[in-house]
Amino acid sequence: MTKTNDPTPGDRRTEVRPANQRGAARLAAVQALYQLELGGGDIVSVVSEFEAFRLGKELDGVEYRQADAAWFRDIVAGVVGEQRTIDPLVHTALVEDWPLKRVDATLRAILRCGTYELLRRPDVPGKVIITEYIDVARAFFTDDEPKLVNGVLDRLAHEIRPDEFPAEAAR
Repeated sequence: MTKTNDPTPGDRRTEVRPANQRGAARLAAVQALYQLELGGGDIVSVVSEFEAFRLGKELDGVEYRQADAAWFRDIVAGVVGEQRTIDPLVHTALVEDWPLKRVDATLRAILRCGTYELLRRPDVPGKVIITEYIDVARAFFTDDEPKLVNGVLDRLAHEIRPDEFPAEAAR
């Protein structure tokens, strides 16, 4: 697995589809959840820091895209608030010998965000959610991680949204 040393997308950004404001919010939510998990701190401080210094701003030479702040807050708060529901779902969608706790922290944040949206954002088509988080994974990883995100979120989408993902379409 090849990943940048921090949860800031690297030079590969030019290969990734340009993010809209919700896409930028998703990317920032993954970064904020990574920061919460590894750096500690509380959700209010981390969200406030992102809104004040990152969303649509430049920080340490990195220019962050303008993001839908409400969408960002919803994802971060939703993942933190529903992690006890989200983590078992993600864990069961992973390969049997690869528990969630062994997954890279950035990848874990991506899977948690995608699962949250599949669960709580019925206003967004599941295929859109999956595609957006594959793009987020491509911003951070150069190997097979985007395929893993696709596989895990697709399995969960079939389970969580059976009307959108009929059983006969399941792999």
